[in-house]
Amino acid sequence: MNAPLSAPRRLRLGMVGGGQGAFIGAVHRIAARLDDDWELVAGALSSDPERARASGAELRIDPARCYSDFREMARAEAARPDGIDAVAIVTPNHLHFPVACAFIEAGLHVVCDKPLTTNLADAQHLQALVRQHGVRLCLTHNYSGYPLVRAARALVAAGELGDVRIVQVEYAQDWLAQPLEDSGQKQAAWRTDPAQAGPAGCLGDVGTHAAQLAEFITGQSPQQLSAELTTFVPGRRVDDHVQVQLRYASGARGLLWASQVATGEENHLRLRVYGTKAALHWDQESPNELTWHPAGQPAQRLTRGMASLPAVAAAATRTPGGHPEGYLEAFAQLYRDFAGDLRDLARPASVPGVDDGVRSLAFVETVLASASRDGAWTDLPSELS
Repeated sequence: MNAPLSAPRRLRLGMVGGGQGAFIGAVHRIAARLDDDWELVAGALSSDPERARASGAELRIDPARCYSDFREMARAEAARPDGIDAVAIVTPNHLHFPVACAFIEAGLHVVCDKPLTTNLADAQHLQALVRQHGVRLCLTHNYSGYPLVRAARALVAAGELGDVRIVQVEYAQDWLAQPLEDSGQKQAAWRTDPAQAGPAGCLGDVGTHAAQLAEFITGQSPQQLSAELTTFVPGRRVDDHVQVQLRYASGARGLLWASQVATGEENHLRLRVYGTKAALHWDQESPNELTWHPAGQPAQRLTRGMASLPAVAAAATRTPGGHPEGYLEAFAQLYRDFAGDLRDLARPASVPGVDDGVRSLAFVETVLASASRDGAWTDLPSELS
């Protein structure tokens, strides 16, 4: 078992992927630095040696710690007395599994962009490796870092909604409404390529975020689902629109839809939960507000700075009320929480982890199975942990 890491120093972070022209790598780097818990000291930022060196130079990484092979990086960093404490994996999906294996087997902690892998079997293999080597893995379902998302979760857990009856979650974008992948746009090219993204397109990219958000807030995972996947753009090799009906063991019912062809939508992740005593609404495009609607009473607008919110909201807040916080701060919250986890390995994990990744891949594979049978109701696996 790894020893806890001391608080006085910044934790040393490595990165695989995220070189020149990458989107999510820059987001991870900003998030990791925001609370001053981490410093980027090593990277395999590209498999091309020249590009890896150039990317490392831009980020002021020691040239001796700019690698072109992630396996070499894992071996070298694990052997250094000042080696990395954790690695951030910000590659296309198909590389998550081999990269995570290399670093976990080297005894290093991992921050992995979602989805954990491209299939359930690989996710379960990583789950076993994490337990075998005694390391921690953070899966960046970053929307769970928002203060009001955490407040909503606390309200549900405290029974303030009563029994949950209805869960409605949606994630709508329009950036793939046209065949952008045919233009050579890098993000579109790999996200619509089954060899790199996996068999699930919109489902794996944003549908998994919607499913995780619903589970995080309600504390419930669906027991059965009926799904339809659609590919609207001709010639596209993966789905770009998803509709799923959900049944929960508690008797609750849910609907999830995710689309990357919803014209006019930017990044519209929204959740509504209806209980016997109250309802709540949260919208990622207005993340500093939560609508709380007690039964038979006027709706209340709860804002991030309110002192009456559950304490978890204040713990995830950086600026005074009325000063907006958003996507980068929510992402940073996971890095701050994960730093705390690594400094106190005895405490329960405070971030989404490998078990969440396994459940997410089980959801994806069950949706694919249901859709292949024209929406037949299909059970999710019951034993995943």
